[in-house]
Amino acid sequence: MNQDKTFLGTEPIGPLLRRLAIPTVAAQIVNMLYNIVDRIYIGHMPMGGDLALTGLGVCMPVILIVSAFAALVASGSAPRASIAMGQGDHDKAERILGGSFTLQVLISLALTAVLLLWGDDLLLAFGASGNTIGYASDYLGVYAIGTLFVQLTLGMNAFITAQGFAQIGMRTVLIGAVANILLDPLFIFAFGMGVRGAALATVLSQALSCVWVLRFLTGEKTLLRLKRETLRLQPRLILPCVALGLSAFVMQASESVISVCFNTSLLKYGDDIAVGAMTILSSVMQFAMLPLQGIAQGAQPISSYNYGAGNAQRVRQTFWLLLKVSLGYALVLWGCIQLFPGVFARIFTPDAELVAFTAGVLRIYCGALFLMGIQIACQMTFVSIGNAPCSIIVAVLRKFVLLLPLIYLLPHLLADQTRAVFLAEPVADVIAVTGTVILFSSQFRKALRGLEIDNKS
Repeated sequence: MNQDKTFLGTEPIGPLLRRLAIPTVAAQIVNMLYNIVDRIYIGHMPMGGDLALTGLGVCMPVILIVSAFAALVASGSAPRASIAMGQGDHDKAERILGGSFTLQVLISLALTAVLLLWGDDLLLAFGASGNTIGYASDYLGVYAIGTLFVQLTLGMNAFITAQGFAQIGMRTVLIGAVANILLDPLFIFAFGMGVRGAALATVLSQALSCVWVLRFLTGEKTLLRLKRETLRLQPRLILPCVALGLSAFVMQASESVISVCFNTSLLKYGDDIAVGAMTILSSVMQFAMLPLQGIAQGAQPISSYNYGAGNAQRVRQTFWLLLKVSLGYALVLWGCIQLFPGVFARIFTPDAELVAFTAGVLRIYCGALFLMGIQIACQMTFVSIGNAPCSIIVAVLRKFVLLLPLIYLLPHLLADQTRAVFLAEPVADVIAVTGTVILFSSQFRKALRGLEIDNKS
């Protein structure tokens, strides 16, 4: 394994991005299988599968919150560690790793306590009905116990990828996903545990991934080693990391808030079928966004390392290549969804009524999906160069400033109130991407000019 990460600053951008992005994309696709496989198996349960699927959908805001807290630490800390490596400050990079680990553990313990004490109250507030609360509570009660494993797997794996070990990072999620795929039918059907079995399979799978991550980061092959002496929380190091990670936190936490708003609005204007459709729609959107994030994560070590090294030209080249690849993927997937929406719906449920309704609203909900390639490329580049304020702005704009009000406004303006709720997503995306492009074009040029001036002086 190459222990010299100067290749991030010397190898051709195209092959380098391919080398790093393919494993991270594969990792994201495999990681996506955790929840999606649960939904597929649960949706095909012989008795009450449609209601169980809806109940699992109500749990998603809570699961997204857990993932958001992992992103809060890791999405800011890993790029900061990469920048420190580019600057040649190995000790600082290791202290960032150690402090991030400690913070992740503390956050995990707090989240576990909250979920165990107030889980049912949260589910009822998030859109559970009398028909679905039992399924949702069964799933969340088991999932809460594994919060520590989820946090450490998601959070610490980012440091593996940030060092350029993309294939190792892919193996992390591959181990967990394969275990989940094997354990799901065993616990759900063979042992008759239903949704509890799905949750238990997920927890055990994340535990296996967690062991793998920690074994690597404490072993001999890693560049940044997790050591006892670096576990102390140092505010001057960790607070800038948390600030940078706020954009990723807002993005994922807002997904939770938005999911709640969608569920409650759809329950008001529609019924359990509409909420069940939303579960499928969010799964399809996850299928779209996670590979995009994987591509961007493959580019992140390149951008961060070269930004830290003062190489403006390679930062610029990395962004433009990232933009082309991300936009191309988003366009292809958007086309498939618009042409074959029923195919995507039938993956999750055999219920004809639910499939028909979902196929109709899927085209609406994903109407502006092709623009997400631009959004992700710009946002991840902001993170890669350490521009925390702008990364937060674009995250907040899309979800809180635009989508949240539109969910409640559009049903009052359109005759079909249920479909109006789904229309809020593409309308918000169009406006948000326009704003992101305007902001990025100014700030990115400014950042690169600063590097070029520093290099001349």
